[in-house]
Amino acid sequence: MSDSELKSVTTAPTQALSSGKVVIEANALTKAFSEEVIALQGASFQIKEGAFISLVGPSGCGKSTLLRLAAGLIDRTSGSIKVHGEEVAEPRTDIGMMFQKPTLLEWRTAVENVLLPTEIKGSVTEDDRRRAIEALHLVGLSEFEFHFPRQLSGGMQQRVALARLLQTGADILLLDEPFGALDEFTRERLNIELMRIVDNTPTTSLFVTHNIAEAIFLADEVMVMTPRPGRLARIVEVPFERPRSLELQLTPEFNAIESEVRELLGSYV
Repeated sequence: MSDSELKSVTTAPTQALSSGKVVIEANALTKAFSEEVIALQGASFQIKEGAFISLVGPSGCGKSTLLRLAAGLIDRTSGSIKVHGEEVAEPRTDIGMMFQKPTLLEWRTAVENVLLPTEIKGSVTEDDRRRAIEALHLVGLSEFEFHFPRQLSGGMQQRVALARLLQTGADILLLDEPFGALDEFTRERLNIELMRIVDNTPTTSLFVTHNIAEAIFLADEVMVMTPRPGRLARIVEVPFERPRSLELQLTPEFNAIESEVRELLGSYV
């Protein structure tokens, strides 16, 4: 695809939902780590309040870079990215981020790991402890609050990391391949858990994954990126109502969207 054709696709309407307040907005967002390495180039999009957006693309196309720019963990080279109408210049308390590895502290119990963001901000109250235990219950760990990471499976450790993310109270969740290292069965269960949680909390989510089916199953829309230098190729709408079950992935309608995303990715590799 030529640059002119790519531009015509990229500048198509990119609003996440037909109505609602814009929470994250990028305009010609670019990040170069050197003259030779341009990770992200000219990305423009809007994400509206309450949306769940999946981000897919080849390895090295700038997906994780985009999340880190939104989180204020790295500086942009040019363009802009705003959260709640404010240019992102540093980490924000209304943004929480979850990575592929749970990064739990081995000497702390599950509930103590969940409480870590609260401790960093200041003293921990009994109400904080209550909310941490409630977060663990929410992710299905009601009998493991006082277990250490070594006593938990990989999937359970990721549940602790998800509970820790919820404990921050952030209304924007950035998830960088959080289930990528898990087996398929555990991954599917955590997809269901994540969907249930975000559907019942006032959060806006941006989810990076290499798994096309996972991206579609979770999202309201899928943002498809080109190989490096990463550019936003297209946003694919996912029209299915919520809640969703895993059986949805067996339907012709789901398979048609999966084929569309797969073909779009194939045209750039």
